[in-house]
Parts: sequence; structure tokens; C-alpha cells
Amino acid sequence: SRRIQTRVTFLLRILIFLGVTVFYLVIPNTGSDSNGHSSSYIVSAHAVPNRRLANFMEDIPQVHSVRLNPVTRVSSEVIGTEDELNCTPPAIHEFPSDGLTRDQRQSGWIMVHVVIVCYLFWLLAIVCDEYFVPAIESMCESMKMKKDIAGATFMAAACSSSELFINCVGTFITEGDIGVGTIVGSAVFNILAVPACCGLIAGQIVMLDWWPVTRDCIMYGFAVIALITTLYDGKVMWYEALCLVSAYIIYIVAICCNDMIARKAQTVVHSCGEQFKSPKCTEKPAKIVDEGSPLMEGVQRLQNGYSKGCTESAVNVSVTEVCATTEADEWVSVNPWDKKDKSTFMFICRWPIAFVLWSTIPDCRRFPRLRFLTFTTCVMWIGAMSYVVAFLITAIGDTLNVPDSVMGLTFLAAGTSVPEAVSSVIVANKGHGTMGISNSIGSNTFDIMLCLGLPWLIKSLLFPTTPGDNWVSLKSSGMTYSATLLLTALVGLYVSLFMNKFKLDWKVGATCSFFYVFFLIVSSMFELNFFFPVNLPTCDH
Repeated sequence: SRRIQTRVTFLLRILIFLGVTVFYLVIPNTGSDSNGHSSSYIVSAHAVPNRRLANFMEDIPQVHSVRLNPVTRVSSEVIGTEDELNCTPPAIHEFPSDGLTRDQRQSGWIMVHVVIVCYLFWLLAIVCDEYFVPAIESMCESMKMKKDIAGATFMAAACSSSELFINCVGTFITEGDIGVGTIVGSAVFNILAVPACCGLIAGQIVMLDWWPVTRDCIMYGFAVIALITTLYDGKVMWYEALCLVSAYIIYIVAICCNDMIARKAQTVVHSCGEQFKSPKCTEKPAKIVDEGSPLMEGVQRLQNGYSKGCTESAVNVSVTEVCATTEADEWVSVNPWDKKDKSTFMFICRWPIAFVLWSTIPDCRRFPRLRFLTFTTCVMWIGAMSYVVAFLITAIGDTLNVPDSVMGLTFLAAGTSVPEAVSSVIVANKGHGTMGISNSIGSNTFDIMLCLGLPWLIKSLLFPTTPGDNWVSLKSSGMTYSATLLLTALVGLYVSLFMNKFKLDWKVGATCSFFYVFFLIVSSMFELNFFFPVNLPTCDH
């Protein structure tokens, strides 16, 4: 598994960092002058696809450049609202100073921010994997919740907690699009990059159960359509946010009725021939738990209700072996002095994180009565680190003249999703491909409906930017196009699996890799105003 993990990390670096870097070198930064500062410009209203941006352009009789003192932090009351300017106030002004000037960051000190962000991504993954998830599991067991409901609520919240907190920062503090970009980018990463890694690195043909994948694709498709409808006019009304949250409740009800729906679906498609049957598999009703999060291999999460019993020639891991492994690995020590990594360098890098978390968070697996204290402490850690990550990502984007939405779609989305991708590949290599793919799709439903819907609902009803205006304004109209590409990516994944008879191999992996790079390039071009204006330029500072 160590070799697989190394190969996954290498492939992800090639797909994300190299691809995005080359893109920024090839595509010129539209709307910037030679010094790297955003310049003011006039855009015809006809070329503006967003009605809010079009009306704004029509209301500007004359363009005036707004220049801010780089030393002075200017509040929104001083510089006015966006409707009075032809530029967007920099989001970095909503955070405290990092002690560096913009020129210093552009001269190379920005790499300090990049290293710290990558280290904090690692910290968030360890908090969620080793502390937060076991605490949620223990709480669900103490409340005697059904596994399917627990998986769709608390377990999903544990896996998506960083995305939720980052969107809260973007909604309540910066009032920008970093949260939306992160969730949309993370969704595409889970839909395309995770299957790509599983198909290219697993080293074997992984058979997928058609029903869990089909079910999650259908539900997630409706969620993406709802998101596109919400983002269309550049405003998120309170009732639109309420619809997203309500749709999540319907999703939970559907999960609870999974057994009945699965049996009816099997009856309907039974006449479709061999398209939905994996080779060397015989159909038999069963309740095999194989859709848990790869980060929670020992947690029995969602029940398929109908699965396929495959011979050992098709899948090399039996249910008995999985259960035995689960019982053996039920409790893993989080002592920082235990050398889990074979590499001494990795042990040294991991030790500060492990020591700080071990010192501040009680391990509920050793002390079950402290589960609620563990939960509370993890929430505080995740919330604080998500704020710091959002701050550093904003500083990186400000230094490179890149909008928050682009940073969310690329760097931030990949960073929050890489641990799940690595775990999905390891699980797929053991023959449990459905577990990795179904979870990567299903967790996206939670991201859109609750990680976006809930902060929007609270912001629009309780903390509106303007009293009486119960809606949340989006700065970029390009997110609508990114969400549309997200729906296209979902359809492309399902069609690829359907045409390949639900076999996850190198062909599906190569197809998903191509579409993921294509999505990154096209979405970034939209956000950088390459085709037409969707983002107001950032004010000079």
C-alpha cells in the first residue's frame, strides 16, 4: 500500500499542480497590466452573461481607477460598495496581515504560504481520520442510530467538515466565492480524479456494482441541477438555500428506503441483458456494507440492500477477510512516538502534527466517555485550521492575481480531496471499487446541499449584507459555467462506466484524467475572463 500511495501522490501532482501551472504560463492574465496589478476597463453590457454584472456595467457613466494604500487596511464603508466601483475590493483585506508586503510575496516569499497550506491539509486529514471520524462513530453507536442515516448525516459531515468550514469563511467573512469554488472543484476532483487514479493505479480491473453507482449519480445529478439553478442569476435567495437543505432531507429519506428502491430497480432493469452484470458474478440479495468512506474502512456506513456475490476470481477479498481485518484494526494508537511511516523523514514531518493533536484531543477509542469532548475539540481544530487555510489561499491568489474562485477550483479543492483519493485507490486495489467510487460521488451530495445550502440559509436570513435583502450575492458569474461542467463530468463518468460494463480499468481512468484536466483549464479560463467578463477586476492595492 505504501508503493500505491506514492504512485497516487505522484499522479495527483502531475494532474493538478503541473497542469494548472502550465495553464497560467500559457494563458495571459486578462485584465492585468504589465506590473501584475489589476487594471480598470470598460466592458460592453452585451458581452456580460450575468444580469447583475450587466446592470452594473450599464450604471457606470465613467470609469475611474480606485487605488488603495497598501499599508492601510480600508474597510468597505470607506471604499463603498461594489455597485459604486468598477472593481472588487480585495478579499485579503478581510484577514489580518501576514507580516509581508505584496512585493515581498511576489519576490518568492509566497512559497512559505504554499508549504504551510500543504502542511495544514495534512493536519486536517489527520484530525478527520484519526479523531473526528471515530468520535462521530462512537456518538452514533451511543445514540443507536441506523447505519444508513448515520452515514448520510454525521459520517458525511465528518468527511466534508473542512469544505463546510471553508465555505463558512467565504460566506460570512470574505463574502467571496472561495467556498463555492472549493466545493465545485472538490466535486469534480472526486468525480473524475478519484476514478482516474483508481483506474490507472489499481493494477487490476475493478468490478463495480451498478446499483449504488447509478443511485448516487442520479441523486447527485439532481443536486447539481439545483445548484446551477441557484447560481444562475448571481444571487442566492433564502428560499433557494432552503430548497437545498430540504433536498438533503429527501436524500436521507431515499437512503432509508434504499432496500426497497434497490429491489424495484433490479426488477426494472432485469430485462436489460448483461449490461448491468459484472463478469463471473451471480446475483443474490444481501446486505453487504461496501460503501463506507475509504477514510473509515472499519465503519459500517451505508447498506446497499442489493449487491452481487462475486467469486474470488473476480474479487480477491472476501467479506470474511474484510470483517477480520476490521476487527483486528479496530483501534489504532495515535501516540506520536509510534513510528507508523517506514520513512524517517515522513515520521519527522508528521511528528509535530501528531504530538499537538495527541496533546489537545482525547482519543475516544481509548476513552469512550470523552466522545463529546473529542467531537467538540475536533470541530474547534477544523474550524481554526480552515480559517488559516482560507487566509493563506487568499494570500496566494492575491499575489498571483488569481481570483478566489480559481484558487478554490484548483489548489484548495485538490488539497481537501487528496487524502480521500489516496484512500480510495488503496480500497479499490483490494477489490472494493464500489466503496471508493460510490463514496466519492455520495459525499458530493452532502457538499452541495448542506455545505453550501446551510451557510447560505443562515447568512441570508440572519446576517444579510444589506438589511431587508435576504439573499447572498456571488461575485463571479463564471461559477454557473463551472457547475454546468460539473454536471457534464458526472454524465461523462456514468456513460464511461456504462459503456465499459461497469468495469473500472485504465480506459475509464484515462478518460477521466483527460476530462479533469479539460475541466480545470476551461473553468479557469472562464474565471479569468478569457472568453467574456464574468469577474470584476480586483481593485489595485
